[in-house]
Order: sequence, then C-alpha cells, then structure tokens
Amino acid sequence: MSYEGPEDEVPQPRSRRALTITFAALVPLALLGWLAYSALGEEPDRPAAAASPSAAAAPGGTSSPSPGAGSLAGKVVVVDPGHNTGNFRHPAEINKQVDIGNGKKECDTTGTATNAGYPEARFTLDLAHRLRALLERQGATVKLTHDGDRAWGPCVDERARIGNTAHADAAISLHADGSAEGNRGFHVIVPGAVHAGAADTRPIVAPSKKLGALVAGGYRRTTGEPFSNYLGDGTGMVTRTDLGGLNLSTVPKVFIECGNMRDKSDVALLTSGPWRQKAAQGISEGIVSFLHES
Repeated sequence: MSYEGPEDEVPQPRSRRALTITFAALVPLALLGWLAYSALGEEPDRPAAAASPSAAAAPGGTSSPSPGAGSLAGKVVVVDPGHNTGNFRHPAEINKQVDIGNGKKECDTTGTATNAGYPEARFTLDLAHRLRALLERQGATVKLTHDGDRAWGPCVDERARIGNTAHADAAISLHADGSAEGNRGFHVIVPGAVHAGAADTRPIVAPSKKLGALVAGGYRRTTGEPFSNYLGDGTGMVTRTDLGGLNLSTVPKVFIECGNMRDKSDVALLTSGPWRQKAAQGISEGIVSFLHES
C-alpha cells in the first residue's frame, strides 16, 4: 500500500475518518489472528498420510479413498512389534529354548540395528503404533503383543499365543532385516506346512499366503520399496517353517521384513518418520483388503 503524506490527504468528515482508522487497525489484527490459527491448527510433526481417517497414501504421495471408518467393526488384528529394546539386558531369558513344534528355538533375540545404532525394536514399535492407529480408524480392534511395557520379550511362542487367544482375523509381525550392504528391499514371510508337536499350520497356510500377497502389494505400492534383491527370487515372498511365531499360530499370520538396516538406501527410509507412515499405510491397506475379502 502506498503512503500518502499530509499534503496529499483529502479532508474527510470526522466520523468517516474514524471508521477508516478503525478498519485500518483491524486488518492487520485479523491477518495476525488468521496466521496464528493456521499455525496452531496443524500438528508440526503429524505425518501427512495420517491427517484424514478417510484418506490413504498412494504412490507419489497423493491420497486415495479407503473404506470408511467402522467398516472393520468386529474384526480383530494382532500386531507383533518384533523384538524388544530391553532384550539385550536379559540374555539368560531370551536365550532360553522354547518349543516351536518341529524343533526348539531361542525365546527371542535382540534384533538388528543400523550402523549408527538405531535398533530394529525401536523401529518395529513405532511402526506398530502407526499401523494400530490406521486400523482402529477403520473400526478394527487391534492388539499388540507388547507395547514397550515389558523389560524383555515376549517369547516367540507367547507372541503366537496372543494372536490365537484373541481369535485374530489377521496377525502380522513387524521386522527389519540385518543383511549386508547392497542387499536391499523388503520381503514378506509366510508359513509353510508344519504338522509336528504343538504346531499345525495346515489350516492357515492358504489364508496366510493371501494375506502376505496383499500386504506385499500394498506396501510396495505405497512406499515404492522394491522387493528384496537377495531373498524370494524377486517375488518379495518367502516361505519358512522355522519361525515359532508362524509355526504356533492358529490364525492367518505373516512376517514382514520392511527393509535392510545395513543398507544405506534402506536406512534412509527406515529412519524417516514420514516414510514409516507410508509403510504403515501400505501394510494397513493389505490387511484391510484381506479382511474385506475373507
């Protein structure tokens, strides 16, 4: 706005001049108020993908419609954040052998970490919280196998039992791999047929494979992360019969290795909060699709 000096000022009636001054004073105040509202109305660290319950992140950062809130009412999902940040303090407990049906395995492990020290267990718990929030917005009941509230564990057999006891419609265990630099990408692990001891995966092999394929598709589409270049022969899918969390499950269940914590390209993603929100969105989309199709 240009400034007019006293010599250019046109005489005005007193009442009109008062109104002009009042209006001029109110404009900057209104502008300041609007700016303050805008600043306070947005959470500074809130991931964009979580801003709307009815919007799902799609490739390229755009949004696409997802089923409305409440569409998964009555469905139960168990989310298993792999490992525990306190495991390393309890070697005796986590090294104890537990029966997984076709053999024995350690109760749990410490998990891996990036070269800079960011632990897998911290990654998986953060991802679990994001995934839980997304699924709950869809109306699902979500149970975590632990919520950072335990000193160590739980053991792999207990993790499976939590899903079984909840009669989960779907269960997923969240992980990140610790392979060599240059090995990158993600893969989903599905159970093979095991019928030994307390394990009988035969009823869940087919639905778990379907769940795994849908999770892999949603994850890749949303995050852009490629299929593993070192496991799964480029399919992003791996079948295993040596994981207690799968062997002892009686509900459809898969593991996802979200990336390699020793590869710099994957580490840049795994350590990013906004990217983890995309990862949670992709996993959520796969689970939602499975639950709607089951």
